[in-house]
Amino acid sequence: MLTPRQLFLRHQAQTSDFPLLLEIERAEGVYMYAPDGRRYLDLISGIGVSNVGHRHPRVVQAIKDQADKYLHLMVYGELVQAPPAELAEALHQTLPAHLDNIYFTNSGAEAVEGALKLAKRHTGRTELISCHRAYHGSTQGALSVTGSESFKRSYRPLLPDVRHIEFNDFADLASITERTAAVIIETIQGEAGVRVPVNGYLQALRKRCLLTGTLLILDEIQCGFGRTGTFWAFEQFGVWPDVLVCAKGMGGGMPIGAFISSQQIMAGFKTNPVLGHCTTFGGHPVSCAASLATLRVIQEEQLLAGVHEKAARFRRLLQHPAIRAVRGHGLLMAIEFDSYDVLKPIIDRALEHEGILTDWFLFCDNSLRLAPPLIITNEEIDEACAALLRAITYVTEQTAATT
Repeated sequence: MLTPRQLFLRHQAQTSDFPLLLEIERAEGVYMYAPDGRRYLDLISGIGVSNVGHRHPRVVQAIKDQADKYLHLMVYGELVQAPPAELAEALHQTLPAHLDNIYFTNSGAEAVEGALKLAKRHTGRTELISCHRAYHGSTQGALSVTGSESFKRSYRPLLPDVRHIEFNDFADLASITERTAAVIIETIQGEAGVRVPVNGYLQALRKRCLLTGTLLILDEIQCGFGRTGTFWAFEQFGVWPDVLVCAKGMGGGMPIGAFISSQQIMAGFKTNPVLGHCTTFGGHPVSCAASLATLRVIQEEQLLAGVHEKAARFRRLLQHPAIRAVRGHGLLMAIEFDSYDVLKPIIDRALEHEGILTDWFLFCDNSLRLAPPLIITNEEIDEACAALLRAITYVTEQTAATT
């Protein structure tokens, strides 16, 4: 009989020639466990997914309770089902009043696809603008507005009429005109290495979009659901979107995404043509039940209250001569080193010898990703930082000894 590792390598499609090959048997809280019992502390939350930790009891119970009632019944938007309806209402309560219509999807990339279609349908325009070094997903529309040519070159032609501007560049906002259907932008850039908008930038972007009749799509797939210390990151910058995109931490570990707008804008999908946007599994009742439980955990267990204090603790403890900078907003952080050649051995050492799982960023490979579950305790932060510092010290000393 083949082992899971052998089956993984033989039959499961791969995304690189160097997968981690870390075999996990179970997970709970901030830890994942190998079959031999070895424990790994997860400092990246499955890339921003497990905001309430792995297998939070309330999320697991919500999944079990819904599975006892029904699973998939019908394609999206036809039958009245309590889980998506109740989740939509709960999400609306966290948002500005005009964002009152939620379209549920299976993933963040699918949510981006829907948002882009919605912008074109509503405005009758074709141009889409996004930022250099932005990441919005790997499907063809989402990839079109992703801001890295190296990721797109092998898949062209993609969507036409897409332009890119520099994040935090006020002068580039003049590129937004009356022919622009939408600007899609991460409230905080994730894969660029956690780039936070400078003072006044998002306000200027919002003003320019209003002036030109352009829809502003905020992508909070990675920075939403409490990651930055408020439920939505845009709350901290005095702006609002016309369309909001979310996923990742939304499901408590289950696959779900959404794009959110006003009833007026979303109504464009009803006619010309009817069923203008369809999905079979969007709004899946089990995923929606898990998402509602996740939302309630964040609110009722007051997870937002500790985010900034925990982030400050990471900053205070992660002091080392090899660390060039620490960027971040809440528990979305980037620890910068001189180069990928310095960083990669640190990541490997932390995993193999310290039991710490972290990563780098797609478009910033000299920076270490920190995005732990929001439930991480001070003691676990101390444990993680001590382990990371040991890994950094070991690698830098070994490098110095061989040069």
